[in-house]
Amino acid sequence: MKLATLCYVKHNGKTLMIHRIKKADDIHKGKWNGLGGKIKPGESPEECVIREVMEESGLKLEKPELKGLLLFKNFKGDDWYVFVFIAEKFSGKLSECEEGELAWIKDEQLPRLNLWESDRVFFKWLNREGFFSAKFVYEGEKFKDYKVWFYPNKCMS
Repeated sequence: MKLATLCYVKHNGKTLMIHRIKKADDIHKGKWNGLGGKIKPGESPEECVIREVMEESGLKLEKPELKGLLLFKNFKGDDWYVFVFIAEKFSGKLSECEEGELAWIKDEQLPRLNLWESDRVFFKWLNREGFFSAKFVYEGEKFKDYKVWFYPNKCMS
């Protein structure tokens, strides 16, 4: 089992995305993703997402908002639990990323990118009120099925 974070940094109707084209052994090679990465031992999801976004983009998140928890069942041979955040408050300037090319993409253009099929599904949940939890099933790289649960804000207090 792997633990990771994923963050969609938003600004003026655009989302910061990374085109994963630089690392040869990248499991996301050629795909567009939000920013984030593996949670280190002893690190909270919030600490991880702030660290990862800083490392990948040079931006310092001020108030990342946890939107959901995703389980990617048997994705490339492992189960991945991914904490999904959005962030609209940040400081700093974009820097070069070792893992790919960073770009601000207009929100309406996101579906046209080379994305994982599961990303196309959960993107629409990012703007909902409350919290979501979902399980996505892959066989290798082939998307098979998903199940989702939605929780109103009052359940999170």
